[in-house]
Amino acid sequence: MRFVIRRLLLFVAALLAISVVIFAALRILPGDVASVMAGLNAPSERVAQLRSQMGLDRPLVVQYFSWLGGLLHGNFGTSLLTGRSISSTVAMRSSVTFPLIVLGLVVALAIGLTLGVVSTLATRPAVRSAFHFVAIVGGAIPALWGGLLLILLFGRGTGLLGILPSQGFPEAGWGSFGSALASLVLPALAVGIIDGASLMRYTRSALGEVMNSGYMDQAMACGYTRRQAALKVGLRLATPQLVSVVGLMFAGMITGVMVIENLFALPGIGAGLVTDLGNRDLIAVQSELFMLAAFFLFIGFLVDLLHRFLDPRLKHAVQGGAQ
Repeated sequence: MRFVIRRLLLFVAALLAISVVIFAALRILPGDVASVMAGLNAPSERVAQLRSQMGLDRPLVVQYFSWLGGLLHGNFGTSLLTGRSISSTVAMRSSVTFPLIVLGLVVALAIGLTLGVVSTLATRPAVRSAFHFVAIVGGAIPALWGGLLLILLFGRGTGLLGILPSQGFPEAGWGSFGSALASLVLPALAVGIIDGASLMRYTRSALGEVMNSGYMDQAMACGYTRRQAALKVGLRLATPQLVSVVGLMFAGMITGVMVIENLFALPGIGAGLVTDLGNRDLIAVQSELFMLAAFFLFIGFLVDLLHRFLDPRLKHAVQGGAQ
């Protein structure tokens, strides 16, 4: 319990620190939404008038605590450019981004774990080298290039096979479930294949380390074959190490989907963030960045708890150190 409380306090402290960093970093950028709305050749008096109307001329400390107070009450504020509620906009964009991240993770797990186990159990050097080559090449492919290749192969209207949509998201959203899911297949593959190749390397390393330990000899002495020992004992022992990798990969997908959403014209958080940043809509940008950072920290928090639960050695190590 003490560990959970300590991690919760660190989580809250990190959120506050990130809110300060995001707010300060965006204020360093030249220009603001008042300049965008007034136009390039607008007189300075007009820009100053707009800044006053939007509250951008208030002291930065007052602006920060006003924004932070809204966040604590679940109010992300109002977009200075569109006048819409940022909370509703973020919720709408999240309905695209987070399903995309989850689908990408499912693809990465299916590829990484399956090929990682198969390559570890392979006995022929040529086969092991082939898997190693695939993992290196797959992990080195940029997400943008991988997405373009998928569009050229499977994209409807432009691709060789033309079986999946490659642009946009249904206006009805998840109300049109089949179309919404189909529109995320190619983006999820673009995200998941690359991360799957990286996960394959980690799986090979973690499982290979366990396979060379005495635990496998004990398992096979109990009657397991090498494959059974790897699947029933090896994977379980390698799980704590893999959980940390998958957690970091899951959080890292947030940055990957920004590129993918723009490539596939998806109205998600990543694409919206680029648009809002270009328009200097700082209230919207800082709220979206804060939400993504909070998600990243929350994943790290969950991974820490899960890792400690799966690997009791950490608890004993901490207790031993305390004594």
